[in-house]
Amino acid sequence: MDVFPDFDGIGGIGDLRAVVGALLTFVLITAVLMLIVSAIIWAVAAANGNYSAAGKGRTGVLVALGTAILAGAGVAWMNWLIDLGQQI
Repeated sequence: MDVFPDFDGIGGIGDLRAVVGALLTFVLITAVLMLIVSAIIWAVAAANGNYSAAGKGRTGVLVALGTAILAGAGVAWMNWLIDLGQQI
């Protein structure tokens, strides 16, 4: 017996998938841009001896990396759950 999600059971589910895909794209693009900006701030501040700004740049880099990792992991986890549901 194959059990899988019925994506056609709810009206407008295609629109929901499109919105989620667009939001994921927006999050990943924003995370990459913030990673670049934070890395530049970190490098310039560290080169000029401004360690307070360098610490904030480093924090920005870590937050941007964490956001990108969580967004990617969310997609992988959802795909795994859908595949698991099809195997049951």
